[in-house]
Amino acid sequence: EGSDMSLLLEHVTAVTMDPAQPVLENAFVAVEGTKIVSVGMVRPEGTFDRVVEGKGKVLMPGLVNCHTHVPMTLMRGYGGGHDLQHWLNDFIFPAEAKLDDRAVAAGAALGLAEMIAGGTTCIADMYMHTGTIAQEIMKAGISANLSCGGVYFGAPEDFSPEKCNDCRNQQELTQQWHGAGDGQILVDASIHAEYTSNPPLWQWMADYAAQHNLGMQVHISETKLEHESCLEKYGKTPIALLDQYGVWERGGTAAHCVWVTDEDMALMAQKHITAVHNPVSNLKLGSGVARVPQLLKAGVNVTLGTDGVSSNNNTDLFEEIKLAAILHKGVQHDPMAVTAHEAFAMATVNGARALGRDTGVIAPGKLADLILVDFSAPNLMPCHDVEENLVYAARGSNVEMNMARGQVIYEKGEFFTLDLERIRYEVEHYALPKIFPQA
Repeated sequence: EGSDMSLLLEHVTAVTMDPAQPVLENAFVAVEGTKIVSVGMVRPEGTFDRVVEGKGKVLMPGLVNCHTHVPMTLMRGYGGGHDLQHWLNDFIFPAEAKLDDRAVAAGAALGLAEMIAGGTTCIADMYMHTGTIAQEIMKAGISANLSCGGVYFGAPEDFSPEKCNDCRNQQELTQQWHGAGDGQILVDASIHAEYTSNPPLWQWMADYAAQHNLGMQVHISETKLEHESCLEKYGKTPIALLDQYGVWERGGTAAHCVWVTDEDMALMAQKHITAVHNPVSNLKLGSGVARVPQLLKAGVNVTLGTDGVSSNNNTDLFEEIKLAAILHKGVQHDPMAVTAHEAFAMATVNGARALGRDTGVIAPGKLADLILVDFSAPNLMPCHDVEENLVYAARGSNVEMNMARGQVIYEKGEFFTLDLERIRYEVEHYALPKIFPQA
C-alpha cells in the first residue's frame, strides 16, 4: 500500500547511521509517501499533512529482525529447559503438526503486534503456512523476507520436486508473493537446515534461487551436535557442504552460526553470507555463544534475530542489541569486544543490507522505516551519550511511534493496522485450544 502522506518530524535527536551526519541534535526529518525526502538542521519549506514534535525524543532507523518464526508466539514458554533437539522433537514439532491457516494467522498477528510495538519495521521469517503469514504482513504494514524453511526427509534417490512438498511451497510462494506490495514482501528460497534435508533438495533450492534471483535463508551450525554430526556424515561443515551445491551463490542469511569455524568465516565473507546472531535463543537452549568478534574481524556481515518467541521468549530487539554488545565483552574479558555502535548497526543498517532493503539509515531517498524513542522515560535519563543509552538502557517499551514504509502503524500504545482485541480473541478461543486441546 504505502501512504501518500507528507510528514515532518521536528526537533528530534536523529541517530542516522549515515556516516555523513551520524547524530543530529534538534533535527528535521521530512517524509513523503514511502520515502525520506530530507534530513537536516533547518526546517524544510512547504506544508505537511502532519507535523510531529520530537523534543526529548530520539529518531532512529526501524529495527530489522533477521531471523524469526513469527507464529511461534503461540508456544511462548512451552517446552522450556531442553536442548534444541529434544525441544523440537518432543514439544515443538508435535504442537506445530496441529496448526492450520487460521491458527497461524492468529499467532502471526500476535507476533507482529509485539514486534511493531517494540520498534521492528522489517523481518526475515521462516515458517510453514507462509502464504497466511504473508497476508498478515501485508495488513500489518511492515516489510518481510518470507521463506518456508525447506525440508525433505525422503531418500535422496527418491527426490523429485513433485514429491517434495516444500518445492511446491517454494514455487507457489514465489509466484504469489514475491515483490507484493511494491516490494513490501520479498520471497527467499530456504533450507531449514542440513539435518532436515539432503543434497537433492539443496541443489534444487540453489538452482531455484539462481533462476528467480531470490535470497536464501538457512539455519547453520546452531548446536555442537548439528555441526559435528554434519562433519561426521559428510566430512564438511554445514556452510562448506551447502556451498558445494551452489546454495550461497547469491549470498544468504545463515541463522545462528554458533559453531562455525574460522574457515567457514572466510567463506562467509567471500560469498557475502550474513551471520544472524540470535544471542537470547542460543543461550536459552544452551546452544552456545557465537564468536561474533571473530565474525566481524573476518569481514562477515553480522545481524540480529530473536528467533521464535518459544525459545526467547519475546521479540524485543533492544534486548538482543544489549546482549550482543555485552555478552562477548564478558566471554572475551574485553570491554571493546563488540562496541555499542557495532551492536546497534547489526539491528539496523546491517540487517537492511542482509535482506536487500534500502533502509536502516536515516538519509534522503531511503525507505521511511523510522521509530521514535521517548528519552523522557526514567530508564533513559540522563543522557550522556545517545547511542550508549539506546544500546544499554532502552527497551522495546520505550518506542513511542513506529513508521513503516512511510505509514505510522503504531503510536503511544495504539495500533493503526492491527485489531488487538480480535487478535487476542483468535489466539485464546481458536489457536490455543486447537494446539493444546488438553490444556
